[in-house]
Amino acid sequence: MAGPARQVDVGALVEGVRDGQRAAVSRAITLVESSRPEHRAAARELLSSLVEDRRGPVTRPQAVRVGISGVPGVGKSTFIESLGTRLTGEGHRVGVLAVDPSSVRTGGSVLGDKTRMAALSVDPAAFIRPSPSAGTLGGVARATTQAMLVLEAASYDVVLVETVGVGQSEVTVAGMVDTFLFLTLARTGDQLQGIKKGILEIADVIAVNKADGDHEADARVAARELSGALRLVRGHDEWAPPVITCSGLTGAGVDGVWEHVLSHRAHLGDDGLTRKRAGQQLDFTWALVRDELDHRLRSSPGVAAVRDEVRAAVLAGELPATVAADRLLAAYDADD
Repeated sequence: MAGPARQVDVGALVEGVRDGQRAAVSRAITLVESSRPEHRAAARELLSSLVEDRRGPVTRPQAVRVGISGVPGVGKSTFIESLGTRLTGEGHRVGVLAVDPSSVRTGGSVLGDKTRMAALSVDPAAFIRPSPSAGTLGGVARATTQAMLVLEAASYDVVLVETVGVGQSEVTVAGMVDTFLFLTLARTGDQLQGIKKGILEIADVIAVNKADGDHEADARVAARELSGALRLVRGHDEWAPPVITCSGLTGAGVDGVWEHVLSHRAHLGDDGLTRKRAGQQLDFTWALVRDELDHRLRSSPGVAAVRDEVRAAVLAGELPATVAADRLLAAYDADD
């Protein structure tokens, strides 16, 4: 039988995060990811204290936030390790949040990024953390956005958010970072195959990875074709996403990718970044509202009392989904 939950010392946790203590940062991120009611309350207190400690508006850009996506097998982890070690070598503190698919049974992350970024994971100036989605985009928005705030409070000045490259998590992540980097591969004859139009519409920088050895020429061809496709998709936008080649394995072109990320940030300017962060904060506000309402609905005594009955009736074809939804909501409203 499990014992009583240990009380969270929010004050000590805040001080540990401010001091950049890795254990405190890890505990703080675990806290903001938790769905337990007492942890959610402590997480709000923690984040309020960390945000109040920062000078200026809460939307003022603090760190370089970059979302990185690409299809499975594109080499995201190898690229991030190559980029991250370069940045720490230049004096940056780099935080990596990997939005992993969650285990259906445990809710934990299943990709194991520390095993795929062996060198970066032992770098004292880097912090790698899988960020389980808990099966919902609302979970991604709440856990990852709050984890970024914790890392920034701990003086990590570059935050890289890696997505699994499937589903709609890319759009969610693009809505919480300053620059969205899309990694792709050269595939002879079908360089554009499998690249969704929506990804090209939200990408700020595109890099054709694994441009090394016999694949270097193919990568250059793919970059040219993607540049042409972008002109059709993006039209004459103010910012023209650059398409470049790189190799996370050899490191060739990785510095160039980072330079384009900084160019995009410079293009936005301080005012543009502040407005973008402000809009993201507003979107995040509504994401938190939806997440909290979902949590309250699932923990509602009234809903729990009728859930099994409604479920059985729907599965048996005796109750239309619309009526079932109304019945669950009525049960929730009756709690008050």
